[in-house]
Amino acid sequence: METIVRIGLDTSKSVFQLHGVDGMEQPVLRRKLRRSQVLEFFRRLPPAFVAMEACGASHYWARELRSLGHEVAMIPPQYIKPYVQRGKSDAADAEAICEAASRPKLRKNFVPIKSPEQQGAQMLTRVRSQFIGRRTQLANSIRGYAAEFGFTAPKGLSRLHQLLIDIRADETVPDLALELVEALAAELARVDDQIAKLDKKLMHLHRSSEMSRRLAAIPGIGPIGATLLSIKVVDAGGFKSARNFAAWLGLTPKNHSTAGKNRLGVITRAGDGMLRTVLVAGATAVIADVRRRESRSWPWLKDMIARKPPKLVAIALANKLARIAWKLMVSGEHYRPAGSVIPTTTPV
Repeated sequence: METIVRIGLDTSKSVFQLHGVDGMEQPVLRRKLRRSQVLEFFRRLPPAFVAMEACGASHYWARELRSLGHEVAMIPPQYIKPYVQRGKSDAADAEAICEAASRPKLRKNFVPIKSPEQQGAQMLTRVRSQFIGRRTQLANSIRGYAAEFGFTAPKGLSRLHQLLIDIRADETVPDLALELVEALAAELARVDDQIAKLDKKLMHLHRSSEMSRRLAAIPGIGPIGATLLSIKVVDAGGFKSARNFAAWLGLTPKNHSTAGKNRLGVITRAGDGMLRTVLVAGATAVIADVRRRESRSWPWLKDMIARKPPKLVAIALANKLARIAWKLMVSGEHYRPAGSVIPTTTPV
């Protein structure tokens, strides 16, 4: 067999497609493997550069192939799609992955390979997010069904307790409806208890991470945002600048410029949606604090609040917070507020 210098690997649940080229960029390998055959095939293969799409289970396969002596790169799917010729097949995808991996400009977009511990920490944040969504769903269901019998409550989870007391005390509510509301309330209590346990695990991760404690000092970041940043950003040094990091989070505007005319649209919303949401929520909290206490504000932020819509200001501030966080992650410095105009969060 000719020397294989680069392999495009299209993964799936059970069938894997390989496309390999030699030093002259000529195809020398086109093969389909079952899942059980993959590791044995690469174990017998001389060390090569293996590229795959960053998708489900890709980090596992990347770690396994790297342990066999191969150099492994993971490419975001959106950068592979332009290299797919005609049609859609596993063979075409593997060829496109192999072609995309040869482009020097794409190397800066390779996804860092995560360790099992890092993936476990990310799993914690996702599961917590799922439970929070489930809690919101249950709370809204209780409110909706209660309204059918004339019961309403102000916003906030803390107001549900009184709503349930009122429903239980009303003898006009049918027994079946009351039984179903009680079932929803019991499920809500169980989910709430699970969220409390996950919050404790998240705080434990925050306290055990020196980087997370430093990032939490940034206004609007807090322990949750700091933990997410320390978990999800595997290599902050892989970003060329703070602006590149903000663009990776989807906090920079889309560019629609042509014929020398610059047209900037809405934010791209690329990257990690959970991390972006936490940063925007933190920025919104900082803006609310500035409005309550006008003496505690960045001058530019106070001026922008007076001139721009609230959501636009929140995105702009989230962009700035992301850039500050990148600087601290790369340099190892501690956050130093300019003139101490905005109080920092006390490290936990």
